[in-house]
Amino acid sequence: MTERTDFAETIRNRTKKFVVDNIRFYRTLPKTEEAKIIGRQLLRSSSSVGANYRAACRARSKAEFHSKLSIVVEEADESLFWMEVLIEAEVVKQTELNYLTDEANQILKIAAASRKTVSNNK
Repeated sequence: MTERTDFAETIRNRTKKFVVDNIRFYRTLPKTEEAKIIGRQLLRSSSSVGANYRAACRARSKAEFHSKLSIVVEEADESLFWMEVLIEAEVVKQTELNYLTDEANQILKIAAASRKTVSNNK
């Protein structure tokens, strides 16, 4: 395997773990209506991160790769938004989301940098 495919595989595994970790987190949320609604939004956006990164790895062109990475960037940022809402609305404590917010930020930075590299190489 090349360094490039090793990197892609590592990020693919991280984005899938991000989805699974968000599912596990969702199960711990209080059973209130607002927690369910915001939690579902977080599930949708975080699962889209993993699914679209996987799709990016199978892209047939640089344009398709760029497009899928753009979705990863948007959905990782949206995931962060919903996490911030859960914290600021005092549904959960910041400490309960430290790992997930950190991972979302890292995935966001990696995907944005990769997208920029692809844009510069067009």
